[in-house]
Amino acid sequence: MTVASGAIPGVDEALQARVAEGVEAVARRLEEVVDHDDPFIAGASGHLVAAGGKRFRPLLTLLASEVGEGWNDQVVDAAVGVELTHLASLYHDDVMDEADLRRGVASANAAYGNATAILVGDLLFGTASAVVADLGAEAVKIQAQTFVRLCAGQIRDDLQTGMVADPSEAVTAYLGILADKTGALIATAARYGGMFGGCDEATIGTLTEYGEKLGIVFQLADDLLDVASDTSGKTPGTDLREGKATLPVLYARTSDDPADARLLELTRGPIEDPGELDEALGLLRAHRAMGQAQEHTQRIADEARALLDGLPQSPATDSLRALVDGVAQRSA
Repeated sequence: MTVASGAIPGVDEALQARVAEGVEAVARRLEEVVDHDDPFIAGASGHLVAAGGKRFRPLLTLLASEVGEGWNDQVVDAAVGVELTHLASLYHDDVMDEADLRRGVASANAAYGNATAILVGDLLFGTASAVVADLGAEAVKIQAQTFVRLCAGQIRDDLQTGMVADPSEAVTAYLGILADKTGALIATAARYGGMFGGCDEATIGTLTEYGEKLGIVFQLADDLLDVASDTSGKTPGTDLREGKATLPVLYARTSDDPADARLLELTRGPIEDPGELDEALGLLRAHRAMGQAQEHTQRIADEARALLDGLPQSPATDSLRALVDGVAQRSA
């Protein structure tokens, strides 16, 4: 699935062409709105824009609009508002995580320092608000509500689900965090596409619910890749190293098998020793918790896909089904 180019395998060629044009329009508009009279601010603001990325959220906005009348200038601005909100959150995330790299280049905090990275993130949030403001009061309110959920999810994620004593309750709590931290913005991406693509209220509601489930699948697939793959462009075991309890770890914690004692000990908190990190990865990769987490991810993907059954059959709904499969299968 080549998200950045708008290419989704097996989808109508005419739709592919329209969406590819939309992706280019979003890219041009992004460059336009992050530009600034001050060259330093322009460079810092455009740092992650220039680095590229999947542009997953704008793509979803464009595809959702095709369920209705198709993309237009308002859809493009809505997609830009969502992507700017996402980019702003990455500037802040990298400061909190003390990250050195993002999208294969130096992170903004590494390139410009923590204080500047935080301020540029704030600037991008403000830019997103300015773009969305031209779309009307309802769009502004949706963006504000989305931002509140995104921040609340991040706060709860930082507190960690490991604080929940009952392992099964911890799984439920974690999925709730993902619904806010990742699902909320992806839901808004789909919602905006439906709104400004001319869909009726029922269809917009369906697209919003679909987007939230898709967002949860997106994050769960990343969690699985963090354990299972060393070819995903991300250093494997990052979450384990930081002591984050993602779904595979939470499922492992439901085990009462004495043979799992070492794995549970290693994943109790951050892992600083490289040898222990490799050991934890090996144990977790071989554990049935990985299969449980994969099955759970697929169940939510199936739920997202089933929501589309209530919409008229079209190349656009076919593409949204394919998008779910592409996201879920990254971790298969």
